[in-house]
Amino acid sequence: MKQPVAVILAGGQATRMGGGDKGLLPLGGRCLLDHVIERIEPQVAGLVLNANGEAQRFDRFKLPVVADSLAEFPGPLAGVLAGMDWAAEQGADTVVSVAADTPFFPCDLVPQLLMAAEGQDHPLVLATTPRGNGEPLKSGGKGRVNRHPTFGLWPVALRDDLRAALEGGLRKVVLWTDQHGGREALFPAHGFDPFFNVNTPEDLVIAEGFLK
Repeated sequence: MKQPVAVILAGGQATRMGGGDKGLLPLGGRCLLDHVIERIEPQVAGLVLNANGEAQRFDRFKLPVVADSLAEFPGPLAGVLAGMDWAAEQGADTVVSVAADTPFFPCDLVPQLLMAAEGQDHPLVLATTPRGNGEPLKSGGKGRVNRHPTFGLWPVALRDDLRAALEGGLRKVVLWTDQHGGREALFPAHGFDPFFNVNTPEDLVIAEGFLK
């Protein structure tokens, strides 16, 4: 399997933050996006930013920017699809998605996702953490794990299937991944969930505490 490329999902509306780009919020003297790029860039063969609106506001990151191809902000799957389409143009077989508001995700995210995908015809894996361990686990889950649907490994070959599903009204990530035999990669949560994401001003304060 070729080394994946990655898409940073920054296309949300950040309503609980009062709007704007969460990825540009300051954390530890830098912005959230700086932390995210630093973690994902060494793990992949290429990197693109999924964001809507004026792309120039991200110029300083020197990354290609792709917008959702579907209107009305249909959710993170639209960003995944934008990443898949970009990955296809790069000749990549798979794309890894990460969220722009999650600065502490594992530095071995990609190797672990790839390991979990071994033997799959279409590599499709979501990151998970143990349920009830550490700081508040805010993502959805089933059984004893929390699934983090914005962190996954996606097969470029299924991008037209995903496009059709989104155009048909699908919005919930795990419904689509379950339909296609998606797997899970379990990551430990030592002290706090590494997929802790910044949704509110209070979360930003908590994130600052994690840096200390």
